[in-house]
Amino acid sequence: MKSKVLVILIFAAILNLPFVGHAQSPIIQTKYTADPAPLVYNDTVFLYTGHDEDDAFGFKMLNWLLYTSTDMVNWTDHGVVASLKDFKWINTDNGAWAPQCVRRNNKFYMYCPVPNGMGIGVLVSDSPYGPFKDPIGKPLIHNSVHDIDPTVLIDNDGQAYLYWGNPNLYYVKLNEDMISYSGEIVNEPTKPANYQEAPWVWKRNGHYYLSYASTCCPEGIGYAMSNSPTGPWEYKGMIMDGDQRSSGNHPGIIDYKGSSYVFGFNYAILKQTMAKHYERRSVCLENITYNADGTIQKLPFWSKNVTQVGTLNPYKRTEAETMAYSEGTKTESATEWERNVSWNKGKKVADRLYVTSIHNGDYLKVQGADFSKGITSVDVNVASLNGGKIELHIDKIDGPIMGTIDIKTSGEGDLWKTVTTPVKNTKGVHDLYFVFRGEKELFNFDWWKFNFK
Repeated sequence: MKSKVLVILIFAAILNLPFVGHAQSPIIQTKYTADPAPLVYNDTVFLYTGHDEDDAFGFKMLNWLLYTSTDMVNWTDHGVVASLKDFKWINTDNGAWAPQCVRRNNKFYMYCPVPNGMGIGVLVSDSPYGPFKDPIGKPLIHNSVHDIDPTVLIDNDGQAYLYWGNPNLYYVKLNEDMISYSGEIVNEPTKPANYQEAPWVWKRNGHYYLSYASTCCPEGIGYAMSNSPTGPWEYKGMIMDGDQRSSGNHPGIIDYKGSSYVFGFNYAILKQTMAKHYERRSVCLENITYNADGTIQKLPFWSKNVTQVGTLNPYKRTEAETMAYSEGTKTESATEWERNVSWNKGKKVADRLYVTSIHNGDYLKVQGADFSKGITSVDVNVASLNGGKIELHIDKIDGPIMGTIDIKTSGEGDLWKTVTTPVKNTKGVHDLYFVFRGEKELFNFDWWKFNFK
């Protein structure tokens, strides 16, 4: 692999072509994420995930998160998209396990397992960003203690199927309204012998596929194929073998911009700081390759081989929580209120999502920014805590400095200001590093934008 990259770099230099790198793995670093459920809509990948809390020892999962990308490398955090609190009929706030969101009839349906054996619920929204609401006020599925990990296939004839289960695999036909079903729930008799949980069902080129987390532990990703959405399923092999670096896994598989992808998770971010195993997981991404007969080539354990598709436009406002990689930072949201002259809260203005927990040496990376027009200055929107600096490096963390942004004020944690700073003219496609310098916790960071003549 190193020799191949070297050859690409040499040819890029000879031809004066920009080199576009690969996605980091894990792809989300500011929160612990699990159970990825990708959805392609409007030329964008919407990635719904579970969320392990920072202090989780076992499973501590209160809500579901949303990330989006148009290049499979830079991911924008949209915060909490739904939570167990959206189901008024459940009696706990912990247990927001693996969901899936699908689109039908210009609505978005999120299927969510709920804890304590209470079944599978459904939420609906007019937008993939939410808000999601419970349309039926009760479980959609309440079949057994195996009611976890729902996945949905909408076939070409319009019939939708809901699959779920650990260690059994169940399915049922959904009605067109997507919030009710018809017929009997089927306990699938032809599930593969190494099926454990986390089914993901899709159709491609006339083949039906069932992928799943294989027998624990560690869990790999196995798959089976069929000529029908209801089986029988024939085991075809492993998309990825289990690995001692990750006790669990959970596949989500899509086609996007001419390539095929599998999402899953490992524990890489946790392992950077702790040797002991806790349920604090990290979503990963890898390309998959289909053979001529529809079978899938086996992958190594999560690597960094996903190539960026497209570039990022640095001349439009970009949220700071859009990044390919970050170290040390977190993302957080806060509700803003209109204030009257006495500084009392008025009506809600907006929910602001931003990068926080910024200390000296922390950084975030944006990959493949296209400076085709050149640049004269940069705008950053920050709320200062103790002040500090942002060094703008290109291509690597200690690469050439385009400019340094000085955040001089302090003690203004809820007062957002835009700071404009001249920068060195730069052209071409470059990776962009925001490297933070200063003492204590520096500032919160909302968005940035480059300017040109």
